[in-house]
Amino acid sequence: MSKEEKKIEEELVDTESTEQTENNEEAKAESTETGTTEAEDPKEETIEDKLALAEARIAELEKERLYKQAEFDNFRKRIIKEKAELILNGGRKVLEAMLPVIDDLERALAHMGDTEKTENSANALREGVELIYKKFLKVMEAQGVTQMKTEGADFNTDFHEAVTQFPAPSDELKGKVIDCTEKGYMLNDTVLRFAKVVVGI
Repeated sequence: MSKEEKKIEEELVDTESTEQTENNEEAKAESTETGTTEAEDPKEETIEDKLALAEARIAELEKERLYKQAEFDNFRKRIIKEKAELILNGGRKVLEAMLPVIDDLERALAHMGDTEKTENSANALREGVELIYKKFLKVMEAQGVTQMKTEGADFNTDFHEAVTQFPAPSDELKGKVIDCTEKGYMLNDTVLRFAKVVVGI
């Protein structure tokens, strides 16, 4: 084999190896591109799945919010209705307890015209009125209403209203209640009506 033939053969081998190297590099590049695409596809699907889950959760929370809002609106309307009924009918219990007292007063008035004007009938009428009065006080006490005790008590602006001042008969009565012109009443622990009193000076 001549030198020229050897040279041509070597050139052919070099060309083939170069082409093979280029082909290998192209194949590698393609496989890399394909691999990247395949790697990216699952990544994109994961983001879409997360987005879908987030949207589902948002829809669920929005539904819960609307439900809670409707429930609160119903509760608020029910409370307003109950409050209005309480304002209108709050004194029902007290008024029902007073009805028997009214019945007794009506009976007493009916018998007043029938009685003769004698001392006995006047005493009987007085006793009847006293019974009704005591019954009425018991009804009020059952509702938490009690009379204030003012006789000889220290004057206290939290419970008493001074209508006038009067010289005290003794030094012990100075600054104390000498007389009560209008009784005061307590409703449980609060003042229902202040007692109008005369204070010693």
